[in-house]
Amino acid sequence: MKYMLLMNNMTRSDVYAGVSGWQQKDIDAHVEFMKSVTSSLRQSGELLSTEGLEVPDHAVIVRAGHNGEPVTDGVFPEAKEFLAGYWIVDVAGPERAYQIAAHASTAPGPGGTPLNMPIEVRRIVNCSPAKAQ
Repeated sequence: MKYMLLMNNMTRSDVYAGVSGWQQKDIDAHVEFMKSVTSSLRQSGELLSTEGLEVPDHAVIVRAGHNGEPVTDGVFPEAKEFLAGYWIVDVAGPERAYQIAAHASTAPGPGGTPLNMPIEVRRIVNCSPAKAQ
């Protein structure tokens, strides 16, 4: 079963006031922890994809306009929460996805204190053309 684990309850204050106020050793520990989560999932064969995303200062919403041309809207400085990154994993069931999310949630913050970040877990639904018919 494939699941997407989303770090999506990040706020601007988490990013700008948070990490910018951290000591370098705390930033390094956090980055190393995240790398170890990814490495462990890669070694177990459970990792399909992972990416960290840029803060939303440059994000835009795109829709098809008249004649199909792209119409953009944004940047949205009023956005309160945003997606910071994700993992896509292929695991035996939801319990394993929950275990991975709980572990990722404990990424260290200042002084090594676990952040206990909320990680949203969503099953990926297979909507391949063969199944849609």
